[in-house]
Amino acid sequence: MIFKRYKLLLLLIIILGFIARVFGFNWDSFSHLHPDERAITLFALPLHFPNSISEFLSPASPLNTHFFAYGNFPVYFLKIISIICGNFNPFLATYDGMNLLGRITSALFDTGTIIVVFFTGRKLFNEYVGILAAFFYCVSVMAIQTSHFYAVDTLLTFFVSLTLFLLLLFYTHPTKKKAIFIGISFGMSVATKNSALALLAPIFTTIGIDFFLIFLKSPHRISIWGPHVPKVVKTLLTDGIIIGVFAVCVFLFWEPYFLIDNANFWSQTQQQAQMTHDAFTFPYTLQYVGIIPYWYELKNIFLWGQGPMIAIISFMGIIYGTWISIFKKKFDKWATELIILIFFWSYFFVVGHFAIGFMRYMLPVYPILCLFGGLLFWESMITLYVHIKNKFFVFTLFVAVFIMFLIWPIAFLQIYTKPNTRISASKWINTVIPAGATLSIEHWDDSLPLYGQDKYNMQTLTLYDPDTPEKWQTINQQLAKTDYIIIASNRLYVPLQKLTDCKKLPPDRCYTQTANYYKKLFAGELNFNLVAEFAVYPTIPFFNIPIDDQSADESFTVYDHPKIMIFQKNTY
Repeated sequence: MIFKRYKLLLLLIIILGFIARVFGFNWDSFSHLHPDERAITLFALPLHFPNSISEFLSPASPLNTHFFAYGNFPVYFLKIISIICGNFNPFLATYDGMNLLGRITSALFDTGTIIVVFFTGRKLFNEYVGILAAFFYCVSVMAIQTSHFYAVDTLLTFFVSLTLFLLLLFYTHPTKKKAIFIGISFGMSVATKNSALALLAPIFTTIGIDFFLIFLKSPHRISIWGPHVPKVVKTLLTDGIIIGVFAVCVFLFWEPYFLIDNANFWSQTQQQAQMTHDAFTFPYTLQYVGIIPYWYELKNIFLWGQGPMIAIISFMGIIYGTWISIFKKKFDKWATELIILIFFWSYFFVVGHFAIGFMRYMLPVYPILCLFGGLLFWESMITLYVHIKNKFFVFTLFVAVFIMFLIWPIAFLQIYTKPNTRISASKWINTVIPAGATLSIEHWDDSLPLYGQDKYNMQTLTLYDPDTPEKWQTINQQLAKTDYIIIASNRLYVPLQKLTDCKKLPPDRCYTQTANYYKKLFAGELNFNLVAEFAVYPTIPFFNIPIDDQSADESFTVYDHPKIMIFQKNTY
């Protein structure tokens, strides 16, 4: 059997996954170029214990993060490990040190997800499917990239995956101890990000399946008060209450200011909710105006998140698994798959319908895609083996396919072997552009150069503002004084050039003049010429073929390998 030594294979997959996730982990050389990571670190840095209970219970408490865009567990956890590690190396308690600790933590959590995926696959199907699923998740590019940031998504994915696995164990043999662990894991999930509330669907399903089976199997189906039924019902209700109580307690432990600073909590939560319903909320969400729900997410998973090969297997696998579970198995035989699938479909349909489509939002369903992709791949290989009956051929084909699976993640990891584009651009600016020059940058983006701005005259072009005569009068005055225009990413110029159909857009969000500005700038018609460009692309190994990923979701490129353009005013 190909996976006879599956334990050794699992160990190799875990090691490979961790190495891929920490490879080049200081990719921005302490420049803090991921905004979510930067925010979490900045809010964690000043936290300290209050001097009294009354101070703790005040919204002004030094333990209050005042940051509720995400859950507070990632903030507090980063602070705790920085204090512990800072006792051995004081650098690790500083802004730069905490950032690196966060990235290692993110990589460890996502490596933990690889392990959970294996055990979930083994529980649902067999250890061979578990190995395949773990490998698929190990080499999923979205998981690898997100692990290079200390945001919340890798932590969320771990706790979501763990909760689903615990639900499987609970369904197979319910105990109060397992209910407690489910409650703890669910509480940690919600304390990481409130989108984890989608876990309520599989939690209720796990308990609801048992209720349904009571009616289905009991000879007294008409009445719930048949023999032995009241005892079972009482037990299930008790377990459900235990899950709820522990989830709430764990959530409040990590997020006490949900109650203490409730007004601020709901204000920020509502702002985030508004963003999910209105793509015009922020400049960095403009790229999502007009996207096709669900298709946009599937396209990005296919092209970038998993890569075409694994994505095809995963998509077919999830459809295959859903079909088999519902139509080909007896009810009590497909219940465990349903627990997993109910989360996948409920999360996918809710989050996929958001007005915005950040690729990392879909990370919690990647483990499930990998699980059912592993199932389909394993059954296909077994079918092939049975019909061909040539062990060597099947094994050779299997190895060849696995090598092809590795091409996509290795190609992506190439970006971490080169200097970050914003660092390269900053070095070029400080070396080539003379002191005293006037540099125009775009608002809502990281300003370049990253260092040495004090020797230049810096101007900010407010291109996201509504197209009004006042806006363009100001910008034209700025351009008259500008020596260099610096575009630090595609954050503004890509979406703003698309928002030109004024009949279909809000009056203050039609950018015909802005689109015309970019068109003329790129065509060299504004008396500015492109003098420097910095880009790093995923590169297919051995053949050295770059993959232009500028059409990907902006969040896939803007943090660790944005394309940068610098234009110089003509002096003749």
